[in-house]
Amino acid sequence: MADILVVDDEIGIRELLSEILGDEGHTVLLAENARQAREARQGNSVDLVLLDIWMPDTDGVTLLKEWAAAGSLNMPVIMMSGHATIDTAVEATRIGALDFLEKPISLQKLLKAVEQALARARAPVVPARAAPLMAQQGTAQVYQPSAAHTHGAPTITVMPLGQAHSTASALHSVALLTAPVAGVAGMPASARELPLDLPLREARDAFERAYFEHHLSREHGSMTRVAEKTGLERTHLYRKLKQLGIDLSKGAYRKSGQTQH
Repeated sequence: MADILVVDDEIGIRELLSEILGDEGHTVLLAENARQAREARQGNSVDLVLLDIWMPDTDGVTLLKEWAAAGSLNMPVIMMSGHATIDTAVEATRIGALDFLEKPISLQKLLKAVEQALARARAPVVPARAAPLMAQQGTAQVYQPSAAHTHGAPTITVMPLGQAHSTASALHSVALLTAPVAGVAGMPASARELPLDLPLREARDAFERAYFEHHLSREHGSMTRVAEKTGLERTHLYRKLKQLGIDLSKGAYRKSGQTQH
């Protein structure tokens, strides 16, 4: 897991990225402007920076130039913007940014970019003149900025809570049938105590709550793995857990999951 600095002047984006990256097990530092970003880097070792381009005091490209000129661009930087031009994206990668993400950012694209950036940061750095041959031979992974994403960047569409999903419908249909055998080893207590005399809607909610708590515990709170296990897209999964009143803010599932097999 890594220490990731998120720099963005929009509180909603900072909180969302902090929640997503925190659920992946990363330690997240937050800064709303360039001044706070400088302070965060001075007091902490940072493995990756997610840096917004347009900020009120000092923009992200200027801050990137500052770090590069001072020789302190020793970690991968992923730029973010919803209004950047192609020239801005190219300039950022020329200065030393590893990647560029266009807002609104796809969750899958965010996690993939973070994973690739951290992998490159851990890979050995080779001299520039040796890079083409070694890359061709597949003997080393070269730390270098990737080409800017200049068009076709995917975005995510948030689904309404009332929209039907085949997986959720399947869960609803088996809720009452599953309750009598819910005493399977590893199931949380809430699953073993599913009431059978409630109205159908309440019984469904009770089953779904136990179902997701079970998978959160088994997967140590990893939202990526829970999404894969349950067949839900991550955005819908987040909203579903909140709808069911399952609190993820304190990381209880990651802590409790470490003691389970």
